[in-house]
Amino acid sequence: METLLFLFPQFNYMAPKEEAYFKMFAVEGLQTAAMKDDSNKERKGRLSLFLTKSGSHENVSPHKKTNPTPKNIPAEEALQWSDSFEDLLQHTDGVETFTQFLRTEFSEENIEFWLACEEYKTIDSETKLRSKAKYIYTVFIESEAPKEVNIDCNTKKAIMKNMEQPTRSCFEAAQMKVYSLMKKDSYPRFLHSDIYLRLTRRKGPGTTMFRRRSRSCVFNERGEATAEHSAW
Repeated sequence: METLLFLFPQFNYMAPKEEAYFKMFAVEGLQTAAMKDDSNKERKGRLSLFLTKSGSHENVSPHKKTNPTPKNIPAEEALQWSDSFEDLLQHTDGVETFTQFLRTEFSEENIEFWLACEEYKTIDSETKLRSKAKYIYTVFIESEAPKEVNIDCNTKKAIMKNMEQPTRSCFEAAQMKVYSLMKKDSYPRFLHSDIYLRLTRRKGPGTTMFRRRSRSCVFNERGEATAEHSAW
């Protein structure tokens, strides 16, 4: 009541009946405002939780130092990964460590897409094939997808058309382009990264990582890769 008198001093100048009606509407108004405030707080809480759990690039500060701690991998095994990109992908630990490196460059969607395509090609069930194709398209291919990979427009259009009747090869062209991008662009930098050099015991820990843009290579309309040399 004191709150109402403070907010609405005009109560002191009203007739008893008018004052009763006014107080009723005032209380309802305050209750409604409080409910809206609680609802807004709840929505903000859910959004904050979603953003915290999300792996989107926008939620990672470009100034935050990333210092992944790889598993206890023998240096001899890690050295084998430098033989070729193909050898790196043959090792489970190699793929995991390479993925950690791509996260520091905000481009882990490339290896995730490649792995999804590898799994996709092993599916026998037609129903599961359609379901997996829809998943890959929604997550990695369509415009504004949460982990959209960098492929040319013609390749994207061909995939979109194949979504009507997806086959095991419908993502093959896109997978090859992303593979080429990782092999020519990301893999050489990985071999000189702190993550890899620490594993091979050729460089001590504690060195600040050098980050580049994830889109350091783009494809034109003819599917040709062009370099982009800008860096942070």
